[in-house]
Amino acid sequence: MSGVPDPGSPSLANPDYWWYRVRSQLLELTLSDAVEGTGSTPPSILDLGSADGPSVGWLRTRGHRVGMDIDPRGLHAGDVCGSAMDLPFGAGAFDVVAAFDVIEHCDPEDRVLAEVSRVLKPGGKLLMSVPAYQWAWTAHDDRNGHHRRYTRSRAVAAVTRAGFDVDRATYMFAGTFPFFAADRLRRRLTERRAPTGPVPAEGVADLPDVSPTVERLLSGLSSIDRRLLARRDLPFGSSVVIAAAKSARPST
Repeated sequence: MSGVPDPGSPSLANPDYWWYRVRSQLLELTLSDAVEGTGSTPPSILDLGSADGPSVGWLRTRGHRVGMDIDPRGLHAGDVCGSAMDLPFGAGAFDVVAAFDVIEHCDPEDRVLAEVSRVLKPGGKLLMSVPAYQWAWTAHDDRNGHHRRYTRSRAVAAVTRAGFDVDRATYMFAGTFPFFAADRLRRRLTERRAPTGPVPAEGVADLPDVSPTVERLLSGLSSIDRRLLARRDLPFGSSVVIAAAKSARPST
């Protein structure tokens, strides 16, 4: 969502991939209280990057939702095709903006967060997930049009600079993290010997092939996150999740 269209979300070709199913469950568990705590019934919700449909279906039952994506292929009737860098909405139009694995596609980062802040009402909520750890960068990030990966402190600092008060900041996918770390290190070693090229802009980025047995294992390990996230934040994981409120204090 950076002005030059990225390859389409892998979910366009693989909407039932295990990671999307689990992410949807974990995002709802971690962030649904923030949606319900906006004070508006029902809240107005802007769902950025909504062509990535498998992870955001739960939002459709939480308020008046408007989907928006730069890629029209995953949009539905009533959704908007556009860039997160220049949102086609007025100031204070929404109670909630959800940006799940969107901000890492945008450069400069401060511009997209300023746009999110602009379209939120004072006290409105930003719900955000981003990929974790710059050391985990591989050709997968290049093919998906990423500009950066995050630590929790890096994500908190970015939204704080943009005028948000952080309500919750946690890692996610801790249960599967050993497999993620091993896979990313393996990829980095492999790519040094045989670099891979980018996906064409009109294509859809790939996903790792996972056997049914491994899929069941990874989905089962994610139950660790489901149990813990209901009670506490996680100290590591392959994604960072933020719930933050636009400060109602006047800027100085």
